[in-house]
Amino acid sequence: MNNLVLFDFDGTITTKDSLKIFLIFYHGWFKVLIGLLVLSPILILYVLKIISNHSTKQILLQYFFKNEPVDAFNIKGKDFALQYLPKILRPDAIQRINHHLSKHETVVIVSASAENWIKPWSDQMGLSCIATKLEIKKNKITGRYSGNNCNGKEKVRRIKEKYNLSLFNAIIAYGDSRGDREMLALANESYYKVFPST
Repeated sequence: MNNLVLFDFDGTITTKDSLKIFLIFYHGWFKVLIGLLVLSPILILYVLKIISNHSTKQILLQYFFKNEPVDAFNIKGKDFALQYLPKILRPDAIQRINHHLSKHETVVIVSASAENWIKPWSDQMGLSCIATKLEIKKNKITGRYSGNNCNGKEKVRRIKEKYNLSLFNAIIAYGDSRGDREMLALANESYYKVFPST
């Protein structure tokens, strides 16, 4: 018996949204700016709450990554995870993660970002990872989700799919956005945009 500790990634552990930074890392500023101009009508509809975050993100992924070879994509994802992600990590978040690891608790990253660039970092840290999976066909990224975007209720569903919650003494969760509310509600002890002193 031990505690299950759940961390959102973007905004909770990082200071910036990793998808936005990964786009620049993968394609460079110029291609990203052109893409955002092309997609600006979609982005405006998202800001006006006419289309969902789920749909907007999938359109973005399809535009920038459709037909990318999965092997090259995964190499870029690993390079990004190990070279760039450390630059945008919150020191207090890493301190909190290490606190839980020192107590031999089960620490899990639960992220709406793609596992292709989240899992290499979590593996290096010795953490488990639950993240959005991208569809692959004929060894190429389609830009669509494989299953659902790991956000909101889907975070809870994926957590319960992977872990028998009755085997843990307590569930502790950390998050920073609307997409974390269901995960925070699942926990016995939850922290929103804050880390307690260790």
